[in-house]
Amino acid sequence: MKYAFILARTVAFPIAVMCRVLGVSTSGFYAWRAKPESERDRRRRALTPEIRRIFEASRRTYGSPRVHRELRAEGILVNRKTVAAIMRTEGLVARDKRRFQATTDSQHDDPIAPNLVARNFTANERDETWVGDVTAIWTAQGWLFLAVLLDLFSRRVVGWATSASNDRFLALAALRDGLAKRQPEPGLVHHTDRGTPYASGDYRDELDRFGIVPSMSRKGDCWDNAVAESFFSTTKTEAIGDRIPADHNEATRLLAEYIDGFYNTVRRHSFLDYRSPIEFELHSASVLAAA
Repeated sequence: MKYAFILARTVAFPIAVMCRVLGVSTSGFYAWRAKPESERDRRRRALTPEIRRIFEASRRTYGSPRVHRELRAEGILVNRKTVAAIMRTEGLVARDKRRFQATTDSQHDDPIAPNLVARNFTANERDETWVGDVTAIWTAQGWLFLAVLLDLFSRRVVGWATSASNDRFLALAALRDGLAKRQPEPGLVHHTDRGTPYASGDYRDELDRFGIVPSMSRKGDCWDNAVAESFFSTTKTEAIGDRIPADHNEATRLLAEYIDGFYNTVRRHSFLDYRSPIEFELHSASVLAAA
């Protein structure tokens, strides 16, 4: 594999330098290159650009399991270990998720709903349970707050909004976005932390108006809303990364491109058998229709 690595980079770096750095002899490299290419090496050489294409299309976020599933979806049959080996050789390493500080303010006297979800982050059908939360994103203009609602059935972002203020108006904007897009039946369970925006009278009135059942996490326990927390970690890593957006408009644009143009429509989710949220919903609907 070291020789293949060198061969792929002969245009960019001197062969002698690469051989020295990798601890192989130049004579050994030239002897290897003179041999007829094996079927295995031809296969790997053909796979490498396909793997790199998928990796780059994923915003450099896919590890070997997701790349492997994408290749399968395209009709390219290959062993997952082979994909992992090629990615190691090519230095294709997915971005690590980063952890971020929570934004919950639970110091209030508003009513607290019971914890109906109780860390059971599964649902049997769409619009059975939504989870919501708010996070902060740093920009050169100052903090921008992002509120989201996710459907536990498909992990799809059903509603979201941004604002310079973390208040009930932001939470209501995300809720109304989700209601307009999904139009759920009464009885939907709506799970959040017990922060001020979600416990406010205006927010509770909106839930009640649509027959939505509120549920809230225990105080100070982020694991009670782990799906939303995980989404924020993924989104900040994959949509923002190490960049500092110039202002709130740029950050909102990046989030829109990520949520609507990648996360919901393209990004393969391990919980969904490596389907995207929308693909999972369509697949589930087709299975139900055929039953």
